[in-house]
Amino acid sequence: PRVNQDSIDAARRAADEAARRATADAEARRLSAAVAAVRATLAQAIYFDYDKDDIRDDQRATLDAKVPLLTANAALRIRIAGHTDDHGSDEYNLALGQRRSASAKRYLLSRGIAENRIETVSFGEERPAVAGGTAEASAKNRRDEFEIIAGGDSIKASR
Repeated sequence: PRVNQDSIDAARRAADEAARRATADAEARRLSAAVAAVRATLAQAIYFDYDKDDIRDDQRATLDAKVPLLTANAALRIRIAGHTDDHGSDEYNLALGQRRSASAKRYLLSRGIAENRIETVSFGEERPAVAGGTAEASAKNRRDEFEIIAGGDSIKASR
């Protein structure tokens, strides 16, 4: 029996549509993964030495990785939250946390990010990342955390 040309054409159209959908789905997954990677890079914390607010040399790369992402996504606004360990008074730690967040903000400003895109806040010792009084726990609590506060719904991942 001879196959109907209409059936062949319909099968080709269906195959082409399935291939187009598969390509579009793969691209959507790739972009979703790229946006997730941008968010993860922007959220990565930096850490400080005991009773210090200067950016450590080993933390600069973490901040530097944020710069091209912020540059490429002009609508993004972030909040930098300064944190401390539980040594010192509440008042002292709130001030130290504020100095830490301001230090990271100054670093990003020096790399060309506009001041109005960065807020700072301090939580002092009130929101520890790690519980416990060990030296390792204290080191993980001396940090700045980064949060997207605006523009997160329109993040562009580089192609």
